[in-house]
Amino acid sequence: MYLCGTVCCISSALYLAGPSDTRDAVARAGAECAVVFGAMMLSSGPLWAKKAWGVYWTWDPRLTTTLLSVLVYVSVVVLRAFAGNGEAERKFASALGVLGTVNLPIIHYSVLKWGGNHPTVIGQGGGGLKHPAMLHALFVGFIAMTMLAALLLWSRARLALAVSRIARLEERAIASGELDY
Repeated sequence: MYLCGTVCCISSALYLAGPSDTRDAVARAGAECAVVFGAMMLSSGPLWAKKAWGVYWTWDPRLTTTLLSVLVYVSVVVLRAFAGNGEAERKFASALGVLGTVNLPIIHYSVLKWGGNHPTVIGQGGGGLKHPAMLHALFVGFIAMTMLAALLLWSRARLALAVSRIARLEERAIASGELDY
């Protein structure tokens, strides 16, 4: 989710600086993929939490700020799906994409500042990576999920760009009278 949110933020900021269909498509793909990865985390995490802590959800700072980020990205996706495809809608969605990414560092530092149920596994005081197999599993999982995110971002951006190009060709054809609806 962090990677996809960062892609959304950078592409959204670039779109605000100089609008282009490619920048808009990448920003849109970043928001959609951030929603997918956020939903995967928010749906699988409670299953582990029930076993570890006896409850599915606690209003832990990390969980609450993560939920907030996912909801911001959901709002970007919904805005782009239903508000139209005009320049104002694209710019507003881009501004929201930049704003939503501001929350990502807050998620990371919320545990350090406010505590919570999540134990420290990686870093000082954490003991989760003492066994070499755990370190190997962490890196394999990290690489696999990063590659999946890159593939989804690339595929979704290409699809959004193709749809945008088709819409522009359709508009030109209607304007020139070649296509009659």
